[in-house]
Amino acid sequence: MQVSIACTDHNLKRGNGDHGKQSATSPNVVNQARAKFRTVAIIARSFGSFTPRHISLKESTGKHTGMKYRNLGKSGLRVSCLGLGDKVFCFVCLCEQVAEQLMTIAYEGGVNLFDTAEVYAGGRCVIQCLYANVCVCFLRRSSLNEKICLQGSLQRMQMEYVDVVFANRPDSNTPMEEIVRAMTYVINQGMAMYWGTSRWTAMEIMEAYSVARQFNLIPPVCEQAEYHLFQREKVEVQLPELYHKIGVGAMTWSPLACGIITGKYENGIPESSRASMKSYQWLKEKIASEDGRKQQAKLKELNHIAEKLGCTLPQLAVAWCLRNEGVSSVLLGTSNPEQLTENLGAIQVLPKMNSHIVNEIDHILGNRPYSKKDYRS
Repeated sequence: MQVSIACTDHNLKRGNGDHGKQSATSPNVVNQARAKFRTVAIIARSFGSFTPRHISLKESTGKHTGMKYRNLGKSGLRVSCLGLGDKVFCFVCLCEQVAEQLMTIAYEGGVNLFDTAEVYAGGRCVIQCLYANVCVCFLRRSSLNEKICLQGSLQRMQMEYVDVVFANRPDSNTPMEEIVRAMTYVINQGMAMYWGTSRWTAMEIMEAYSVARQFNLIPPVCEQAEYHLFQREKVEVQLPELYHKIGVGAMTWSPLACGIITGKYENGIPESSRASMKSYQWLKEKIASEDGRKQQAKLKELNHIAEKLGCTLPQLAVAWCLRNEGVSSVLLGTSNPEQLTENLGAIQVLPKMNSHIVNEIDHILGNRPYSKKDYRS
């Protein structure tokens, strides 16, 4: 099993590298306030889903950046609808200067969600998060060792706690009750405020929720899932039902399908691309397959829609993901500042994603999944 972590803005401002300056607020006062909020949150969860009354589940927009913020599922945690994942620039071994530049661009663009993992680049990517409000960190460990793993990650990120811990892939050798108890323990110890799942099936998420309710433990609030133009079933059919039934939200990743939707593989595999790397041999084979060629043909048609809207194909693809109201946040993967700036521009395209444009895209893709509601109608 793996785990992911999230932390709030005041945590990051404390960890911005300026260790010589002291905050105007006493650390004891801040810690007491955090402890009080943890206690209230834990008590509230024991009675049901935790959603503070003063927080609206409606989308809000940043005044200076234009970034949109949504609640993570039915929890009270507000996350930017675009987040930054560091898996790509860890695997392509970017220097620290470029990595920090990417984080700076994202932060200044209103992003408050950053994704990292212990398994990325042999653990070197669990870095000090200078700007993150929400940081995701995957740990390849069983639930019995989560405490030690999380403590090590928090120390490397110079944080006292994070907001969300995501369990990535359930451990088949560990009973569900033990996993849920481990995540509850992490929260009760003050290392995290919420926990979620990643790459779990709907049945597994429901099992975790049932176990939590049965033993008075804390249920998950979010599921991480792959979602893009060519991968739709789980996010559009399964997760909406979980949201309405138990309040589990969706945080999606790979909106550009590992770069396929950018169109850069139209005429082959560029030498500097991910598909040219040995670790991405599976991607190279996927692009060269018959399905891969069909996808490239559809991307050419979609590019006409992008031109009509005055945006690039990647911006259209990201905005298409964001148009789904059930998606709390879309994680971006990028290896250079230009790509990140372009992808962040999808926020400006989102208002143009009306029903006519969405239907036109669906007609080209021909892969719209049908829910039970569609069959009943």
